[in-house]
Amino acid sequence: MRAVLVEEFGRLPEVRRVDDPAPPPGGVVVRVEATGLCRSDWHGWLGHDPGIALPHVPGHELAGVVVASGAGVSRWREGARVTAPFVCACGSCPACARGDQQVCERQQQPGFTHWGSFAELVTVHQADVNLVALPESMAYTTAAALGCRFATAHRAVVAQGRVRSGEWVVVHGCGGVGLSAVMIAVAAGAHVVAVDPSPRARGAARALGAAVCLDPAAQDAAPAGGVPAVAAAVREATGGGAHLSLDALGSAATCAASVWGLRTRGRHVQVGLLPAGGTAVPMDRVLALELELLGSHGMAAHAYPELMRQVAAGTLRPDLLIGSVIGLPDVPAALAAMSEGSPAGMTMITPAP
Repeated sequence: MRAVLVEEFGRLPEVRRVDDPAPPPGGVVVRVEATGLCRSDWHGWLGHDPGIALPHVPGHELAGVVVASGAGVSRWREGARVTAPFVCACGSCPACARGDQQVCERQQQPGFTHWGSFAELVTVHQADVNLVALPESMAYTTAAALGCRFATAHRAVVAQGRVRSGEWVVVHGCGGVGLSAVMIAVAAGAHVVAVDPSPRARGAARALGAAVCLDPAAQDAAPAGGVPAVAAAVREATGGGAHLSLDALGSAATCAASVWGLRTRGRHVQVGLLPAGGTAVPMDRVLALELELLGSHGMAAHAYPELMRQVAAGTLRPDLLIGSVIGLPDVPAALAAMSEGSPAGMTMITPAP
């Protein structure tokens, strides 16, 4: 099969011919019809994930067709149209027994723990636990958009963030996951503030229904009384602070600004990956205002039905977030371009020649 092969971290990968994968016990091989290019793939390419072994094939947002099954698979047959969450759970650890497959203690992740979906074929482990059936009406590019960014945003806003109609929701960073969060929060009846330095990203957020769009670079550089300027602007725009705020980028600055911008008993959800080491958070304010600090890590396969229902009903339109569709030969350059910033909207890859 053809695949995007990383042979050295940070060096431009190449499209190569490599051996086809075989289905593992309990798993399947999926012919990849569409896969997303995510900032997490960029982190992996640069070597930020210590679990990746070279040579390596990235890619973790996928949709396609089952072409082979391993021993022990009972629910899936060849020809099934499927997608899968980027966290593929073991199905038997204590976290899985609680229904928390998104934080499985023995999780597999295509594109990280093993070769991923920037290829014509990819393996999915523990298929009976992790595969999600696709309706015939859903395009593969739309389905692939769900696997990481959209599903992660949905769980962050709805399950972890507990959004309610009429609340103020702030989204820091309007890349793929941030714009997904904007769409989901607006659909829930919330008033949304979108924060991003990119005019294009702010324009996309506004088109999705954001009530206020802020450029953090346009705020005063010096914090007022220790409060980051963008957080002060959020408090002013929301009449006292956000009920729910998400850091959808993943930086010390956006995390701190998100927490500083909350009102009393507000909820911060960390969605973007943060670098290892300490991140300064105003814990005195967390204590005084009884703020909640929450993480959100993907979505379990069993939680997909409600998301699928909203997509099928047209309440949520992840297809509107797709900015471009490219082929495998275009992936190396697109991956490297993320060093200059994330594109507005999602980039989808169709591996077929």
